[in-house]
Amino acid sequence: MMRLIEKGLMYGNLFHVAGPAMADRYNRALKHLTGKTTSLTDFHVDISGYAPEIGDELDDHLYLNPQGCNRQFILLSTEQKTAPLLEAKFSTSRSILRRFIEANEAQLFALTARDAVAGELVNSVYTVSKPAHLLDIRRIKIEADTASGVVADAGKLDGLITEFRAREDAWWDDVLIADMITLAKKTGDVTRTPIHLDHAEYDQENFWTEHFGGLYVFRDVDDPRVLSVSGEDLGPMPLGEDTRPAIPLEDRNKVAKFLAQNELVEPIVTAKGVDAAAILRQKMDFIIVDVAATMEADVAQVDRRDLRTLARRYADLLPPEFHTLNRLLRWAEGGGAWPKVTSEDPAYFYTLRAAPHKDRDLVNMLLAELSPLDVRQLFICHKELFYARYRTWPEAKKAFVADFLAREYQVDKAGARAALFGSGDAPMQEEEDAPQERDIVDVVGPWGAVRRGR
Repeated sequence: MMRLIEKGLMYGNLFHVAGPAMADRYNRALKHLTGKTTSLTDFHVDISGYAPEIGDELDDHLYLNPQGCNRQFILLSTEQKTAPLLEAKFSTSRSILRRFIEANEAQLFALTARDAVAGELVNSVYTVSKPAHLLDIRRIKIEADTASGVVADAGKLDGLITEFRAREDAWWDDVLIADMITLAKKTGDVTRTPIHLDHAEYDQENFWTEHFGGLYVFRDVDDPRVLSVSGEDLGPMPLGEDTRPAIPLEDRNKVAKFLAQNELVEPIVTAKGVDAAAILRQKMDFIIVDVAATMEADVAQVDRRDLRTLARRYADLLPPEFHTLNRLLRWAEGGGAWPKVTSEDPAYFYTLRAAPHKDRDLVNMLLAELSPLDVRQLFICHKELFYARYRTWPEAKKAFVADFLAREYQVDKAGARAALFGSGDAPMQEEEDAPQERDIVDVVGPWGAVRRGR
């Protein structure tokens, strides 16, 4: 994994916590939330304040995410809004945190100048021991305050000031005035500088969760369903007025029918504003590399001419996905007949992308899971799955993919996403901003060395 880290493809753009003073702020918030503390004074945190180094130290990488369904967070700076979310259990968590930071940026900037802000993404579910519990999560509310309770104290002071102004005898109420003075020492003058955080609520209708082997929950569609990655029997899933079983991803016909009935996808070759031939050709290149690397061929520095040579050398080993995409490419370039591609074809989901709608990013994530040989889409739309599969690849394929992503994707993330998925919002995982001219330790943190030591 160090190859990905060095190229900024993993653990990129985390916020660096350096020095005893900032670490002490973090510790106060950590103690407030979890009762735990860290002895580290130099570490790196994601948008939620989770630090891989502290996860190693505590031997608990869910120390800010108890039961995997109640994400807590620690904000030391508004700069964390551009960081990724590590150890994500729900696809919506990062976007909710970023929206909260952006909606309260001025207040958070002032508060984090003196103390850390600690909070939680609150829902009505405290455990997900059964799959059906996930469907009880419909709205997420953020609650936050500094570790010393400045926001709560400011609210109390504001209420006392209102009472003081409304009562004619308030000047003779020594207790009221004493309480106001005590609170003002902690909060400052809230009449001139109000302290308030907008604890907005966010809907969670359609989402992915890592729980139970991976589930895609679609409730806000015409035909609501739950799609299961593992294919295990999850029992009845209550969806509105109906109770329906989950659709396993291995049942390709049902998955394809679900996507089509809800108008969630469109064929790449008929999508507007894309170079379909270029996209298909690249998908084919990835398949060639997968086969060649398995045969221990050198694919680290290959160009398209080399890939054609490898395709001829291993023609008998290329999977059905390659041949279907090749027929589709010939049609797209105007030199072949239209190939009929059904959901039974292993390449079917490779030929689709999400249609323009509010859940486009979630659908592209699902398609990435259904077309695992397209490593670029897998990296962009489903990083956790990309990292898990990367660990199993031959070294030659690891080198090729890392070099390709660093060369062809990192230099223009927004342009690449627009070319692949269309204009509009960024993909579900909301690519973190690329680090600019920073030392490698600042970018990836020191935990690589720690883990190698272990």
